[in-house]
Amino acid sequence: MSISSKIVDDVVAAGIEFVTTVPCKQLAGVIDEVEARPEIYHIPSNKEDEGMGLCAGAFMGGKKPMIIMQNTAIGVTINTLVTLTQFYRMPLPMLISYRGELREPVACQVEMAVHTKALLDQLLIPTYHFHKEADADELPEILNYTFMCNKPVAILTDASFWGGYGDQ
Repeated sequence: MSISSKIVDDVVAAGIEFVTTVPCKQLAGVIDEVEARPEIYHIPSNKEDEGMGLCAGAFMGGKKPMIIMQNTAIGVTINTLVTLTQFYRMPLPMLISYRGELREPVACQVEMAVHTKALLDQLLIPTYHFHKEADADELPEILNYTFMCNKPVAILTDASFWGGYGDQ
């Protein structure tokens, strides 16, 4: 079973039935798997903050939501995370590709990587970092946690988790 299939199996098992995604090369396998699952209502988003708004609507409508996105957009989501998701105590698991670490081929990705964890920490958002496939064994507990405590939770997945940048 692929890691993308395992992740989506865990998402379905957690009762998550609404997922919004923003395109990302590293997360493409998960996004394809989400799209293929009839038990998940998938709405692609143009922007991460827009996706968080969609997740808020799904939550208010009685659904368990999730967003799949890149870390490079954390900056544009801060207002939405604080004034909507956190203020109204909405659970939101965020599966995030963590771009910009060692061997990143796109220079502009590096700058946001420098700030991602500090921003999440400043917002008091619990953050988990997956470096290898075995780390995903924690995903069911992380998903249960976010819905139990009604908080957003960040799950960072770096390039080594997805098999590298193609040169590894």
